[in-house]
Amino acid sequence: MNEIELLEQQAVDTALKSLWQEAIEINKKLLTLDKKNIPATLRLGFAYLQTSKFKEAKKYYQKALKLQSGNSVAKENLERIKILQTKSPKRSKKSPLHLDPNLFLEIPGKTKNIILVNLGQKNILAQFTVGQQVYLKPKKRKVEIRTKLNDYTGSLPDDISKRLLLFLKAGSEYSVFIKEANLNRVIVFVREEKKGRKVSHYLSFPQNSQANIAQMTQEKGDEEVEEPNENELEKLAEALTNEEKDYLPYGHEPEEEETEE
Repeated sequence: MNEIELLEQQAVDTALKSLWQEAIEINKKLLTLDKKNIPATLRLGFAYLQTSKFKEAKKYYQKALKLQSGNSVAKENLERIKILQTKSPKRSKKSPLHLDPNLFLEIPGKTKNIILVNLGQKNILAQFTVGQQVYLKPKKRKVEIRTKLNDYTGSLPDDISKRLLLFLKAGSEYSVFIKEANLNRVIVFVREEKKGRKVSHYLSFPQNSQANIAQMTQEKGDEEVEEPNENELEKLAEALTNEEKDYLPYGHEPEEEETEE
């Protein structure tokens, strides 16, 4: 592996760990060796963007466009920077996040990377940084993602929403973090923190959960896993719905709140 290849690998690794200052230094070294290195130029722009150094980020994204005029990543992030530089100052000042390198550690059945649907307004999406915590907000038929200030970010896909609505009703708890965000795509990392008693034998995120809510795995003991009766989860959902309202972690939402923002 030559010097450039080694630096490329280090640049990717530091970005994955959100070590933005180290990422900046490594990508600058790459550009001293190859001034036309487009990936390094884009990574520099992104690293500066994550640390809210908009002037420097803009400089490298503009450089990327000079090297490759149709580069969609550079164009989109320049639009993002423009939004960030013109929005309300009280929301624009953020301290860089110091992330736990194990934040996005994947645990089968307990964590999941989810691409949001029905995204919110661009001026909200533009503000996200990798590792930022966001929150689940259950509605009647879906689960939304909201910021700490209750800004609408997007919704979980229907199949995952349906499943998590049941788990939330049963008392399960989850943490959610931004893993990737731009103006047209947001990926969140959802991690199970506590499992409700009535769903204790079910995985929050079985591998085949994309099929439908009935396709799930049931844990038995420490190792044995088998497929349950396909109506079992639906029956549990009906039973929980019929229980007292006080059991639910949230009240009934008015119908008009189902409309996307």
